[in-house]
Amino acid sequence: MEHGTTLTQFIIEEQRRIPGATGDFTSLLNDILTACKKISCAVNRGGLIGVLGSAETENVQGETQKKLDIISNEVMIDALEWTGHLAGMASEEMEDPLPIPKHYPKGKYLILFDPLDGSSNIDVNLSVGTIFSILRCPDGVEHPAVEDFLQPGSKQVCAGYALYGPSTMLVLTTGHGVNGFTLDRSIGEFILSHPDMKVPAETREFAINMSNQRYWNAPVSRYVEECLKGAEGAREKDFNMRWVASMVAEVHRILTRGGIFMYPGDSRKGAENGKLRLMYEANPMSFIIEQAGGASSTGRQRILDVQPQGLHQRVPVILGSREEVQRVVSYHNDTDGDGSRQVA
Repeated sequence: MEHGTTLTQFIIEEQRRIPGATGDFTSLLNDILTACKKISCAVNRGGLIGVLGSAETENVQGETQKKLDIISNEVMIDALEWTGHLAGMASEEMEDPLPIPKHYPKGKYLILFDPLDGSSNIDVNLSVGTIFSILRCPDGVEHPAVEDFLQPGSKQVCAGYALYGPSTMLVLTTGHGVNGFTLDRSIGEFILSHPDMKVPAETREFAINMSNQRYWNAPVSRYVEECLKGAEGAREKDFNMRWVASMVAEVHRILTRGGIFMYPGDSRKGAENGKLRLMYEANPMSFIIEQAGGASSTGRQRILDVQPQGLHQRVPVILGSREEVQRVVSYHNDTDGDGSRQVA
């Protein structure tokens, strides 16, 4: 019975095109797939096995953890630490990088991951996901420290996310386009279902948390105001607004039908640089979006060019259909440093 191209087969065929490839990267991806399958199972059965709700603990960012946040983090660690493909790993749920235990062999890659993005949606049965970013460990480094992880997004070897929705999907880029794979539970394999994904250029959708509107800077307010005026305004077309509070779900929608997603910095104390983490969310998702023909920016700088200053650094995020992102960036260029409108 023909099931199509599996993700493992797809990666091996890609690997054969690279002179000197050792197969370590393919094996690392297989380890990640195993972890994502386990997390998918836990998410799907959450209400049946008693793992919904708060764990009554906080992560390094001071955010209340869900039980599934902790479980997903442990699943990723258990699936990856022993394999010999990694020199180190870092998680959004942990303050410091996790070293590979001494009794396990070490590899040449570093991984950063958000084990369960959008976990606030778990208890209401909405889509959540896992995001990961793979970097090369610097040459000669046997025990990677924080600074070894602080590489700009343009240095990523691979980025991907798993979406746990009505079906479980894995979307992946290694710098040669974006491909989507759907988990066929009958055979336990991810099958190529969305080859060569592209962000549609034309869009009538934007995603932003409108409850923060009173805190936005002038460029973001200007853009959203134009969208809300619809066909009667300067854009001369009607827009729909979306907000899922799960970056994986937002990005997946943009990949399949276009749009723009914004989580800007605003005037609230501590929110000047937005909420999303550069290393665990913004970089991998920006890599995927750019490889699919879209764009990603802080409003003033391409996200993949940002030089990280900390493992849990936050950045404003504006990503999606290229022309829409460029429009918001142009509005930032029209303003002065504090985000207020320049006076002619």
